[in-house]
Amino acid sequence: MRYYALLFLMVLSGIALGQRKGYWQQDVKYTMDIDVDEKSYQYDGKMTLEYGNNSGRSLSKVYFHLYFNAFQPGSMMDNRLISIADPDSRMTKNIGTKEKPVYQSRISTLTPEQIGYQKISTLKVNGVPAQFKVDGTILEVELPQPIADGSKTTFEMEWKAQVPEQIRRSGRNSREGVALSMTQWYPKMAHFDDFGWHLDEYVGREFVAPFGDFDVTIHIHKDYVIGGSGVLQNPSEVKGYMKNAKIKTNAQNKATWHFKAHNIHDFAWAADPKFVVDSTTSKGGVKIYTVFIPANKEIENNWKQALGFAAEFFDFASSRFGAYPWPTYTIVQGGDGGMEYGTATLITGNRNLKSLVNVIFHEAAHSWYQHLFGINETVDEWFDEGFTSYVEELAMHHIFERKGAIPTNPIMEPYRGYYRLALSGKEEPMSLLADYYNTNYAYSNAAYNKGAVMAEQLGYIIGKENLEKTFLKFYELWKFKHPTPNDFKRVAEDVSGINLKWYFNLFINTTRKIDYAIDTIAGKEIIIRNKSDFAMPLDILVEYKDGSKELFYIPLREMRGEKPAENYDIYAGVKRTVLEDWFWTKPTYSFTASKEVAKVWIDPTLRLADIESSDNHKIVK
Repeated sequence: MRYYALLFLMVLSGIALGQRKGYWQQDVKYTMDIDVDEKSYQYDGKMTLEYGNNSGRSLSKVYFHLYFNAFQPGSMMDNRLISIADPDSRMTKNIGTKEKPVYQSRISTLTPEQIGYQKISTLKVNGVPAQFKVDGTILEVELPQPIADGSKTTFEMEWKAQVPEQIRRSGRNSREGVALSMTQWYPKMAHFDDFGWHLDEYVGREFVAPFGDFDVTIHIHKDYVIGGSGVLQNPSEVKGYMKNAKIKTNAQNKATWHFKAHNIHDFAWAADPKFVVDSTTSKGGVKIYTVFIPANKEIENNWKQALGFAAEFFDFASSRFGAYPWPTYTIVQGGDGGMEYGTATLITGNRNLKSLVNVIFHEAAHSWYQHLFGINETVDEWFDEGFTSYVEELAMHHIFERKGAIPTNPIMEPYRGYYRLALSGKEEPMSLLADYYNTNYAYSNAAYNKGAVMAEQLGYIIGKENLEKTFLKFYELWKFKHPTPNDFKRVAEDVSGINLKWYFNLFINTTRKIDYAIDTIAGKEIIIRNKSDFAMPLDILVEYKDGSKELFYIPLREMRGEKPAENYDIYAGVKRTVLEDWFWTKPTYSFTASKEVAKVWIDPTLRLADIESSDNHKIVK
C-alpha cells in the first residue's frame, strides 16, 4: 500500500512540476531604445521585455544570450577556431604559407578597442532589482520571485555594448565597407521549451529563440541609413526612404529610427552613410527593400535586377510552401556572407548577378525554414539549412534559369555534395548538435546538402505530389510553433499514408548509405541486390526488346503502404506494375517481367541517393 501511495505522490508531483501539458510556447515582447556612438562603435541600450510563461511550471531563473561576448580572446569561439581542423577562413588568418598553412584566430588578436561586449548595467524584474551573473555568452538571472505558469513578468534592462571587428555575422567595418552589421546585438531571451532551456554558448553555429513582438528605436547620426527587420514607422523623418523626407535630429545631430515587427524571433539591422534604398512589391503584396552600397555601376545594376528576382521568389515560395505572412522583407548589404533574421537578411553584395540572386534566394527561403517555423538551428540544423537549400534550388531553376518544367531531380548539386561527403570518410550523423561536428566540411555538407537530399528523396518515397501537399499541410499546422522533424514526419505520413520511421531514423541518425545494383538479367527474370545496409523502395524501368516499357514499383514492407503513380515525362504512357513488398532483411529481390528484357534502370529520375549509380543501369547484350 505504501508503494501505491508513493507512486500517487510522484504522479501528483510530476503534474505540479508541469512535466508536460500539451503544446505550448513562451511569449516575448521587446521594447528597445538604442543610442549609437558611431565613432567609438559603442552604444547604450535600454530594454523592457514582457515575458509570458506558458510552460506548465514556475521558473526561478531565466537566461539571456550576450552574443557579442564571443568576440573576445579566450572565448569558446576563439578556442574552437584554434582546435577545429578546418576553421572558417573568414574568422582566421593564415600566418604560415599556402603549402603549409598555420591558421590564427582573428579573435585572439583583438585589442580591447576591437572586441565585442555586452555589459549589463541594471536589471529589474517587475521593478525589483535582480541578481545576475555572466558566464561567457550566457546571462543567468536569479528571479526575486518565481514566474508562475500562466503569468507575465516584466524585465527592465540597461546595458552598454561595443560592436566587435567584423569576424562572424556581426561587426563593424566589413570587408565591403559597411560600417555596422548589427546582428545578435541585444540581450536575447533564451528559448525554453519541452526540452528545457537552450543555453548554447556562441561557438559559431546558429540560433533559436521564442516568437514575439519588437518595438525598436535607434538613435544614430543623421547621415546614416538603416536597413532592418520589421516595418519602418517614420520613413519621412530619416534618410533614404522618401525623396522629400525632412530628417528630424536631436541636440546630438542624431536621427531617430523606429521599427516594429510582429511575431518574429530575431531582429537585425545594419547602418552606413553610403547606403541607398530601393524597393518593389511582389504580386502577393510583400514590400521588398534592398539596402546596399552602389560601389560601381555593375554592382548597382546587379542589385536592381536582383530586386525583381526577389519579388518573383516570394510569390513562388508562397505558392509552394505557404503564404509569406509579414508585410515586408529587407535585403541588406552587411555581415560576412549571408545570414537570415526576422523579415530581413544581411548578405555580402559585391557579387555577380547569379551569385547575388542565389544568396538572396537562400536567405529569403529561410523565411520559411527557420523564421516562419522557428526551427531549432542548434539541434536540427539540416531541417533548417537543408530544407532551405531545397527551396533555393527549386527557385533558381524556376525563376533565374527559366528552364520551364522542373526536371526529374532539380537539386542534383546537393546530391553531388552529399555523395562527396558520404565517400569522404568524414561524414557524421546529421542529428549531431550543430556545434559538435569534427569539421566544418562535415557540418556544411550534412546540413545543407544531405538535408536537401532528405527532402527530395522523401518525394521519391511518398511521391512528388504528396511531398508538395506535405509542405503546404505542414505550413498550415505548424507555422509560428517551433516544430521538430518528427512533426514534419507525422504530416508526411498523414498525407501519404506511408510509415516513415525507418527513413527518418536511418538517414538522419546514422551515416548508412544507399547502394543498389542490377544483379542479373536472364530472359524475363531480373534480380536486384541491396549492397548496403539501407533499404529503400525502388522504381525500376524496364525496356523490352520490342521497344515498349514497363515501370515496376517495389515498396518496402515497413512502409505499410505505397506511393501513387507519378507524373514524370519519362514515365508518360508507361504501364506501372506494383510488385510485392521487399523485406529489409533480404539482400536480393527477383521478379519476372512481362517480355524479353533489353534494358533495366533503377530510378531513372535520379532521386534515389545511391552512392554508386554505375550499376543501376544495365543493357542486355
